[in-house]
Amino acid sequence: MDSRTGLPVVGMVGGGQLARMTHQAAIALGQSLRVLALAPDDGAALVAADVQYGDHTDLTALRTFAKGCDVVTFDHEHVPNAHVRALTDEGVKLFPPAEALVHAQDKRVMRERLGELGAPNPAWRPVESPADLLAFGAEVGWPVVLKAARGGYDGRGVWMVDDADQAAELAAALLDGGTPLLVEERVALRRELAVQVARSPFGQVAAYPVVETVQSDGICVEVLAPAPDLPEEQALAAQQLAIDLATALGVVGLLAVELFDTPAGLVVNELAMRPHNSGHWTIEGARTSQFEQHLRAVLDYPMGDTSLTAPVAVMANVLGGEPGGISIDERLHHLFAAEPGAKVHLYGKQVRPGRKIGHVTVLGTDLTDVRARAARAARWLQEGRA
Repeated sequence: MDSRTGLPVVGMVGGGQLARMTHQAAIALGQSLRVLALAPDDGAALVAADVQYGDHTDLTALRTFAKGCDVVTFDHEHVPNAHVRALTDEGVKLFPPAEALVHAQDKRVMRERLGELGAPNPAWRPVESPADLLAFGAEVGWPVVLKAARGGYDGRGVWMVDDADQAAELAAALLDGGTPLLVEERVALRRELAVQVARSPFGQVAAYPVVETVQSDGICVEVLAPAPDLPEEQALAAQQLAIDLATALGVVGLLAVELFDTPAGLVVNELAMRPHNSGHWTIEGARTSQFEQHLRAVLDYPMGDTSLTAPVAVMANVLGGEPGGISIDERLHHLFAAEPGAKVHLYGKQVRPGRKIGHVTVLGTDLTDVRARAARAARWLQEGRA
């Protein structure tokens, strides 16, 4: 407890953009989020007052960081699960707990548990040898999707395997390198959806509207809220699925459920137990942002209103472009002149091609118009042109 304010202290392991935006939400609640960052130029370390430095894989650094925190949560899933369990055994309150977090850390564990719960899974199999991958491809048909069981994100750790020849060579190389693998059928999808729910230790849940996520090269580039042309029955089913999973897995905090919309129905793609890129639109587009909601949940506060603030919200990610050209400052001048309604969030990152350096959100009433405006604003930041 902060002796000066009388408010609880929340620590977040990881100093990236999610911690940065969670810190912004914490300010309105009278707090300064405590952040465990790797370096002073991490996005959250640039703005938060209470920053410690250390590696999230170092149990000693985690122990030191947790001292004085009322609750500790995560900016990413890469803290070793054994460390989370060890700290819990020592009396540290960590949300989500280790027993839940493992399902966002290990895709094999996730798939097995989803199957036990009767949640919609694609056909899949663990891959211990190239022969496992070849047998699966022969059974379900090529191409198939090969995934690293741990550590992948934003398209990394995912390989589309077209045929048996490619499969044998790729699987052998990855397994020899120590990468744990699983393979999934390539789902015939119409689009990708996502739904976020928050759950408190008390068991209260709050669901956000289902959104459509648009991907390019495995990276989310756009989020449309609410998902257009989604039947109400299917939207309610997606929200109920997320609520059921959060409850069954014992999630505390935010759970993002990424979904494939297929002709046969919804299929779970991945889970994330933290604020998520598919929910950045909520900062302006929902009555309670995902970042405030995550704080409310881990502090066991009552959940906030998740309704939309406008009929349509579109979030466009800003990816780093090639170096050179006009400065970010000059690009902001042009963007704001062209689109004064766009809300810009930059993450304090150095620009590298393809790296997420920020996002923009535009609200309105007509999806086509709002989507075009958001895309134009993102292009100004990324390319220096409309």
